[in-house]
Amino acid sequence: MPRSSRSPRDLCDPPEDVVHTCRDARSRRVIQRGRNTCRMTEEPPPNTNDAFVLPIRVNSPAPGLTQCMLGCMSWVTCLACFLRTQAHQVLFNTCRCKLLFQKLMEKTGVLVLCAFGFWVFSMHLPTKMEVWQDDSITSPLQSLRMYQEKVRHHTGEIQDLRGSMNQLIAKLQEMEAMSDEQKMAQKIMKVIHGDYIEKPDFALKSIGASIDFEQTSATYNHDKARSYWNWIRLWNYAQPPDVILEPNVTPGNCWAFSGDRGQVTIQLAQKVYLSNLTLQHIPKTVSLSGSLDTAPKDFVIYGVEGSPREEAFLGAFQFQPENIIQTFQLQNQPARNFDAVKVKISSNWGNPRFTCLYRVRVHGSVTPPREPPS
Repeated sequence: MPRSSRSPRDLCDPPEDVVHTCRDARSRRVIQRGRNTCRMTEEPPPNTNDAFVLPIRVNSPAPGLTQCMLGCMSWVTCLACFLRTQAHQVLFNTCRCKLLFQKLMEKTGVLVLCAFGFWVFSMHLPTKMEVWQDDSITSPLQSLRMYQEKVRHHTGEIQDLRGSMNQLIAKLQEMEAMSDEQKMAQKIMKVIHGDYIEKPDFALKSIGASIDFEQTSATYNHDKARSYWNWIRLWNYAQPPDVILEPNVTPGNCWAFSGDRGQVTIQLAQKVYLSNLTLQHIPKTVSLSGSLDTAPKDFVIYGVEGSPREEAFLGAFQFQPENIIQTFQLQNQPARNFDAVKVKISSNWGNPRFTCLYRVRVHGSVTPPREPPS
């Protein structure tokens, strides 16, 4: 094909017919503007008596952020359409950029259509205020808030109740500790007074028991237990034998007899079927000498009954001073009652001068004991 005789510079210049077309369009616009000016001068002034048309204020809801953005996108889309039209008129006829701009314009048109469709769809969507004002959503939200308030209120009540329960538990623990202390104190008092044995004592002085002095060894007379004035003895501080029939067991409040052998006969308050005998001594911790060598060791028990005194052997035993209270089960228990008991001591735990007895208790029953079933 024969090539055009135009130079490369002429390819970029617009053709002559396009230039003439542009000039004609400009001249027509100038003439049209002149006509419009003449019409405006010829028109009579408006009648001042006519009523003014006031603008009507429409209470429309304020546009949301999404609608404002979509409005801006629509204006941008219109501007892009305008620029596309102008660019299409100017650059569509060029030979080199024709295909490129055609594809660009097709894609731009597709994007414009999509944006317009999205804008139309968004115009029909409800606003945020309309969504929150919907009764179908507001009533469940209110009920949910009320439920949350109730839960918070009940949570506070539960916490208060838990605190009260903790205080009550602490008080109960204190009461239990106090009760344990009281029980321990009662046990200690029972140990001190010997009440933990929980058996009737028929050798108690307060219920009528006494000492048969004719069948009892002589009291040990110590020099420190006597009171003198000008070498005249006034009285003796030595305890009598009936001190062993009283529950007051304190250091020094005992009956002492000379040596390591002696005996004491206790007249009971009434005739008793004998079963046990209890000996009690002070503990080593409260002893003034720090030892228990004056405590009795080996002894024998006899039951005495009748006007001509008849003695019945009831058993031989040994007292261990480490256990301050010891109850001995009688080895021989005849089926008859006795009105007196003889305790015959044959040795002590090492003191050669005297032996001390603090308390002696006799146990049994007024009625005959029941025979165990065969």
